[in-house]
Order: sequence, then C-alpha cells, then structure tokens
Amino acid sequence: MKSLEELRKIREKAQQDMKLRGSESRVKIVVGMGTSGIAMGARDVMKTFIEEIEKRTLKDILVTQTGEKGLSSMEPVADIIEEGKPTVTYGYLNPEKARKIVSEHIVNGRVVTDFVVASE
Repeated sequence: MKSLEELRKIREKAQQDMKLRGSESRVKIVVGMGTSGIAMGARDVMKTFIEEIEKRTLKDILVTQTGEKGLSSMEPVADIIEEGKPTVTYGYLNPEKARKIVSEHIVNGRVVTDFVVASE
C-alpha cells in the first residue's frame, strides 16, 4: 500500500504528463512511424525527441506520431508544426539530427536547412 504522499506525487506526475499531451502546445513534432519509417529508425528518432525535450524541461512541446507520409525514400521524417509558421518536414533523420533540431529549431527558432525535405 502506498502512502498518501506517494499517491499525491504519482497523481501530480500524471497530471504533468497529460499537460504535455494537451493541445496547448507551442510546437508539435509529428514523427512518421509507418513501416518504412520504423524500419529506418523512427523509433530511435522519436525517443530522442522526447528525451531531449524532457532533458531541457520544455513544457510547451507535443511529440506525437503518424503513419506513412508518402516519403518512404526520405525516412525517418518528422514535421515541426508551429502556429502561424510554415510546417517544416525534416528527413533522413537519426538521433543526432533530432538533437540538433531540438536545440536549433525548437529552442532557438532557426530551421536546420540541411535536413529540410519539404516546407509548406
């Protein structure tokens, strides 16, 4: 049996996690997790995005996934969606590139043009 304090901490953590998944996010990162993306390493890319966001304690970033995006030759891919700005699609990703996207694009607002495969 857990103490009331332990239960309170569990509840607070769950509430914080729900906020991270809520719609009140400044940036949405959508990782392509179709079969071709997974085969090319999309799971590691998505894990890296989540770890970098947690490490930097960024609270207004939503990381989610989608199926095939029709860009199988450029997998793994991820869209960075910011309100009022064009959606940027990054391709040929790996964990190192995901870390750079978080530090440059998400934190500093500079698109990493070397990794861009499409932009709306």
